[in-house]
Amino acid sequence: MADQTEPRWFKSSYSGAPNNECVECARASRYILARDSKVPGGPQVAFFSTTWATFIETLRANGLS
Repeated sequence: MADQTEPRWFKSSYSGAPNNECVECARASRYILARDSKVPGGPQVAFFSTTWATFIETLRANGLS
């Protein structure tokens, strides 16, 4: 298995036109990374995968996904 040094960023399937604001995410080891898609070289936020999963579950439970 090849060593992946750069995370693979992806946008939500709910993302709109190319100029809309959007958050990109990537999986990196046991973390989920998030960044502003308009500033790919800018800051990133890292969440533990378990924390991210709880966040997504909470959104879905409240009809926000």
